[in-house]
Amino acid sequence: MIKIYHNPRCTKSREGLAILENSGKEFEIVKYLENTLSEKELSEIVKKLNIPPIDLVRKNEKIWKDYYKGKDLSDTEIISAMAKNPKLIERPIIIKNNKGIIGRPSSKILEFF
Repeated sequence: MIKIYHNPRCTKSREGLAILENSGKEFEIVKYLENTLSEKELSEIVKKLNIPPIDLVRKNEKIWKDYYKGKDLSDTEIISAMAKNPKLIERPIIIKNNKGIIGRPSSKILEFF
């Protein structure tokens, strides 16, 4: 099953959702701002993306700049920050089986399938 971690207010996330809708494939939408992700779920996503947690952070968000930027944070602390502040999570995230991508640019989603 394909999963998209989606923020309806984000243009790139809406583009990613449109690609999935047009693909004809079955998928599940996770609106992670409404149904916040636990640290465990975020750790699993990072593992499937095969990236360090910092690469999943939206570093231009005010929350990041105000509270985290410039600090020497462990991976666990970064995941905790994203769990507490889901706006920090890069989007859209597409997961299929045990692999995933961040769908930016949206052409990466097409390549993923």
